[in-house]
Amino acid sequence: MSARPGATRTGGGGVPWDAIVLAGGLARRMGGADKATLEVDGARLLDRVLGAVGAVGSVGSVGSTIVVGPPRPRPAGSRRVRWAREYPPGGGPVAAIAAGLRLVEAPVVVVLAVDLPFLGAAEIHRLLDRLDVRSAAVPAVPAVPAVPAPADVAVLSDPSGRTQYLAAAWRTMVLRAALPARPAGCSVRSLLAGRQVRTVPADARACLDCDDPEALAAARAWPR
Repeated sequence: MSARPGATRTGGGGVPWDAIVLAGGLARRMGGADKATLEVDGARLLDRVLGAVGAVGSVGSVGSTIVVGPPRPRPAGSRRVRWAREYPPGGGPVAAIAAGLRLVEAPVVVVLAVDLPFLGAAEIHRLLDRLDVRSAAVPAVPAVPAVPAPADVAVLSDPSGRTQYLAAAWRTMVLRAALPARPAGCSVRSLLAGRQVRTVPADARACLDCDDPEALAAARAWPR
């Protein structure tokens, strides 16, 4: 049974987490097309990412899933989501994160771009594991010598070392504190400044983001 929007469930790790999927933006490099509805292997990008979120198990369990962007029809029987809208519309990913974060209640939040067709439950699981969600429900304590500081955020990194800033697991209180007063137009990378960041290696397929027609064509041509 699906949890009602806003209800937070816990799983094996005992720590709940919410998810924000960024599905707005102007998609200028896609010629203004609605990226969320573009298909790879017969499934919309939005449905592929939401499917990955819903399939994660054993490290806590997802409570609310917030999609930031214009509401789109969802397949019958799919898990319910909550919708939010960045301000101003097209204000960029940090503005979208800020809009989605208003609906987050869990101590951990996973932030994902909608254009990651091959991101799977395994990658989200590793992000949560690297963040160590078991310690996310309590405030971080100051680090002492020889004791590493707890991670604030875990992000995917492809084989070339490129960081996927919009495939990340955050401690919610840290992300709230990192948001600028005026988030429109700010870079996601700036949110990581001064934070304890852990990288999670992933393959090129999982990190492929369809942000232009060439990348979308590559995703559609990728061997299954």
